[in-house]
Amino acid sequence: MTQTYIIAGISLLVGFVFAWILHLLGIAKLRKELRSTKGYLESEKLMKETLKKESASMHQHRQVGEGELIKKLQEAQVLIRRMDEDILLMQKSNEETERQLANSQPELHELKLKMIEAQNAIARYKSQLGIK
Repeated sequence: MTQTYIIAGISLLVGFVFAWILHLLGIAKLRKELRSTKGYLESEKLMKETLKKESASMHQHRQVGEGELIKKLQEAQVLIRRMDEDILLMQKSNEETERQLANSQPELHELKLKMIEAQNAIARYKSQLGIK
């Protein structure tokens, strides 16, 4: 009977050691997976920070570009207003010159009007024929 107790004790001890080894292997596997997951998480955090920096940089470049375009647009609007004013002044000057010409030399004024009509007719004919 003592032999049975000894064999049972040794079997119990071997089983316990075997279970302990299996338990340690499982823990080692979990630690390895945990390290892998931590590395992946760190990699994702770095990628997120990089994307955040790139996004901020792109946003800043876009704002600078928009500012430049707005400035150019305002300059163009000022230039257009100035050109419109110049055109109005030229029209007034031309109308005044036409009146003076009509009053002082009516024959010359009439010839001028006929010449303008002829030039317009020529331009129409050229456009119909496709000539430049």
